[in-house]
Amino acid sequence: MRNLYFIFLLLCCNYAVSQDIHWTQFNENPVFLNPAHSGNFRGDHRFHLNFRDQWRSVTKPFQTFSMSYDTRMKNPDYGLGVCLFHDQAGDGIFRTIELQVNPSYRRLLTQDSVHRIQLGAHLALNHRQFQFNQFYFDEQYNGFIFDPSIPNTEALNTDKKTNLSIGAGFIYQYYMDKRHQFNFGFSVFNLNQPNQGFYGTVVRRDVRFNLFFQSRINIYKDLDLNPTAMLQMQGTYREILAGANLKYHLDPNPNHYRAVNAGLMFRSKDSFFFTAGLDYQNWYAGVSYDVNISSLKPASSGRGGLEISLRYIIIKFKPNKHLHRICPEYI
Repeated sequence: MRNLYFIFLLLCCNYAVSQDIHWTQFNENPVFLNPAHSGNFRGDHRFHLNFRDQWRSVTKPFQTFSMSYDTRMKNPDYGLGVCLFHDQAGDGIFRTIELQVNPSYRRLLTQDSVHRIQLGAHLALNHRQFQFNQFYFDEQYNGFIFDPSIPNTEALNTDKKTNLSIGAGFIYQYYMDKRHQFNFGFSVFNLNQPNQGFYGTVVRRDVRFNLFFQSRINIYKDLDLNPTAMLQMQGTYREILAGANLKYHLDPNPNHYRAVNAGLMFRSKDSFFFTAGLDYQNWYAGVSYDVNISSLKPASSGRGGLEISLRYIIIKFKPNKHLHRICPEYI
């Protein structure tokens, strides 16, 4: 009976953490946000690193690390993105590792490239596991104190699960120039609803829907306003993020480009967070901090999560081609 009760608890815990990971600085993790973002940038190669540390004041911190790379192929209408993330949570060190491959296709709607659409496909290999030996049981109480060296009689060894997930994405982009643009996108993940249950129990991962909006508006000389919003739905889970930041261009020269930004955003019924970032030539570094306002606030003391992002873009030098006409000999 005790074994059945413990399995029930594990399944409940597994269901509770079965939602996909999320990010505060979702704009700085574009390949994860929507597969159609792959190759959708000015440059040749783009690299992103993201790290999130959450709930350190409540329990063992939930930590997520992500790195991604994307590029545009020889045919500029095609792009390819790759993303790898590692997530760890809870006393049982519940670990999720996922490798994503996201090809994309761009279609220009007008000859001046102002209006365009981008389509993307998503293929991911997901591996989840926990460490059973990190749990404690009543059998390890010797009558006086808890003794973790005492073995337990539980026989639960199926603590790993690997499966495949598929998805797709769409983006519409209005791009007048770097300081006047608008992006709208929709993506869907886990279309095949892979089974992620342990111990022979089927626990389907819910389909995740993502809808986002991004914009950049030049409001005064070297100052831009960047409003953004995202809606994410997965099963009974709903996440709404909305806010904006101000970006000030210190030096618009591409060879010495520098800019700073700062903003405020809200996550519905959960938190608000501050963001700040620095552009330096082809580099960008950003940081954000979540302030918890949910029902967990008495335990968290308002402390949510710290998130750091880093981006680097490689732009190859392309010399101008000079075509010379050969004069006939008789001239």
